[in-house]
Amino acid sequence: MIIKNGLVFNSETLRFDAKNIAVENGVISDFLYKNVNGDDVIDAKGARIIPGLVDIHTHGRAGYDFDGASESELHTLARSYAMSGVTCVMPTIASVPLSQMLSATDRVNRFSPADGEASFCGVHFEGRYLNPKKKGAHAEEFLAPLDASELDAEVFRMCRAFHVSAAYELDGDGSFMRKLHELGATASLAHTMATYEEAKLAEERGIVAYTHTFNAMPPLHHRDGGAVCAALEGDKFAEFICDGVHISPEMMRFAYRLTTHKRAVLVTDSIEATDCADGDYSIAGCAVTVKNGRATLADGTLAGSTLNLLDAVKNLMSFCSAPLSHALICATANPCRTVGVYDKYGSIDIGKSADMIILQKTGEIAVDKVIVRGTVID
Repeated sequence: MIIKNGLVFNSETLRFDAKNIAVENGVISDFLYKNVNGDDVIDAKGARIIPGLVDIHTHGRAGYDFDGASESELHTLARSYAMSGVTCVMPTIASVPLSQMLSATDRVNRFSPADGEASFCGVHFEGRYLNPKKKGAHAEEFLAPLDASELDAEVFRMCRAFHVSAAYELDGDGSFMRKLHELGATASLAHTMATYEEAKLAEERGIVAYTHTFNAMPPLHHRDGGAVCAALEGDKFAEFICDGVHISPEMMRFAYRLTTHKRAVLVTDSIEATDCADGDYSIAGCAVTVKNGRATLADGTLAGSTLNLLDAVKNLMSFCSAPLSHALICATANPCRTVGVYDKYGSIDIGKSADMIILQKTGEIAVDKVIVRGTVID
């Protein structure tokens, strides 16, 4: 397949270049700079072409949750993500009994997407290894100490990529982090009571990011910077749920001035209610009520989001006056760099999965066509 006459986003120069894209076996094989014709040609007609979006922190959507989704439900999920412009997903497993977390991980590992379905690039564990004082919407009875021996389960070695969000201030001797390194996994500080010094120690030991920065962390204080200060002033990636609810627009603007497009990672933290009507849902077995798109537990605690990642991109542009080129990096290249899959996803480059969005030519950031592994979604 060839996509011609497009303005193709370059993730290194942050520019849109006029060129044609050749695709073979679901992978970008070449860039062509001459006119091409044929039956298997898509004419972009001068529209902008951007990488498919990548969500590395999402618990589900379309009525299903990764903790319990069956094989057929995983296909429904993968299709729904792709339809929203997210072509690569890191399914995120929340706090349930360890046996269920392992089973969910195994199902994701064995999943093979059909045409028109998003790829699963690995597994994100955001559960179990959290600080009970900042558990958020996670059920406290399913939380557990950071026990490195639990990481010996064979299912973790089978992950395409493995990312673990945890309260690493509870990893007293660093053995949990060392085991993650042995597995080739990546780590992010999450649901934490870490002091600034403890956050910096976690950085020294190897965390690459901060999970949904600001949320499930002590608030930034002028006498105690804590994990938030460490996230904003350091050199690690920082996740943000840019929906105007989890972070107010002015705080998002403040944070983005410090992290910029070089470190900000847009995620949804979406739950099964995403792309569904308001009503009663759950996350990891905890009852959630969604009203006006806002998901909460009975006590008012925020319980993930119903955010679409493309909306997060548009929100970042609106809240922070960020150009599209910068906002795109936060939802494509940066998430891939965070979890170590940028060699396969996150940009329109030769040798990478042919995942792209052709935008409408209206001037708005709106989808015309989604292409996943070289297949146009009908």
